[in-house]
Amino acid sequence: MGDIARFILNILFTLFGAVLLLRVWLQMARMPPFNTVSQTVFKVTDWLVIPLRRVLGSRGGIDWACVFAAWLCAVVFLFATVAVSGISPLDFFPEALWIAVVMVLKWAVNLVMWITLLMVIMSWVNPSAPAMPVLIALTDPLLAPIRRVMPSLGGLDLAPIVLFILTQVALMVIARIGLPFLGM
Repeated sequence: MGDIARFILNILFTLFGAVLLLRVWLQMARMPPFNTVSQTVFKVTDWLVIPLRRVLGSRGGIDWACVFAAWLCAVVFLFATVAVSGISPLDFFPEALWIAVVMVLKWAVNLVMWITLLMVIMSWVNPSAPAMPVLIALTDPLLAPIRRVMPSLGGLDLAPIVLFILTQVALMVIARIGLPFLGM
């Protein structure tokens, strides 16, 4: 039963953490708050972000309340996972704070990878989908520098593949950073 509980906790907290980070990304991309993607993200996260924003505010164009909420989500996930395993969460309290930072980085890189993959698939299947402008607005700042370096191959855009590879490398580096704190 412990494996099932950890699996469910992982899915729930990873999805919620990703939605919190997507909120930050949408705001950094200056997406209008009235589009359906933004509205959904705001509705799912407002209950946590709005109270935190009153305390933390936002500086430098980054919604620190969302970033802190994602980190807090990672901390709660770690404590819940450890508690389900039958270990006292207080046994690894200081390490959990750093592991949560690494988890948020992992969630952010995974979010970039999945949004890019979704954008590519949607561009093949339904390029006129209502979510397409949002996906393009989110991924273009990441793909534009790659497109400047990559040679043009006619109608074939290899920039998403390069970004996908870069995200995989970043995930490997993040995993390596987190290993000392996971006791591996």
